[in-house]
Amino acid sequence: MKSADILVDEYELIDDYVDNGNHQSVNILIRKYHNLVYQTALRYLKNIHDAEDLTQDVMLKAIKNLSKFEKKSSLSTWLYSITVNSAKNELKKKKLLSYFSFNNDNEEFFNIPINELNGQQKLENEEFKLKFYSALNSLPEKQRETFALRYFDELPYNEISELLGTSVGGLKANYFQAVKKLGIYLNEQ
Repeated sequence: MKSADILVDEYELIDDYVDNGNHQSVNILIRKYHNLVYQTALRYLKNIHDAEDLTQDVMLKAIKNLSKFEKKSSLSTWLYSITVNSAKNELKKKKLLSYFSFNNDNEEFFNIPINELNGQQKLENEEFKLKFYSALNSLPEKQRETFALRYFDELPYNEISELLGTSVGGLKANYFQAVKKLGIYLNEQ
């Protein structure tokens, strides 16, 4: 019964803000869920400053859209979903930018310290990255996203399943197909 009381209190605070514009109500909700949003953002972005920025963005987005909150779940679930989607979008932007600007930051994906490579190896490494990202971009969207979440973000299948709304079995099949296609593409190159 305790969790039901918490939901009623959340819903009352939301209604008070939406109906009456009571900023104290929304401030209570922000204080209550700030850490949840921040910790989730930090797990995905792995950077304190980016997580802080994303937390502010998510909170502002949530406040603007509180009237659209359907109360079919807890506010924490709704905020978590907004945070994860926003973090995924941020990661996609960063990865897209990294695809087009090959520099030392990209080396962490391949676990090769750039300063330990000679000139020929650096050239071969750059060529491999170009081929790899070209192959990755050629995958169907679901396979590409599953591969990126599993390989780059190291997320477990059950978490990816919740994010993408796909069964774990379907995700494993997508990941397997992505790895297979990447292997074939890279071997042909």
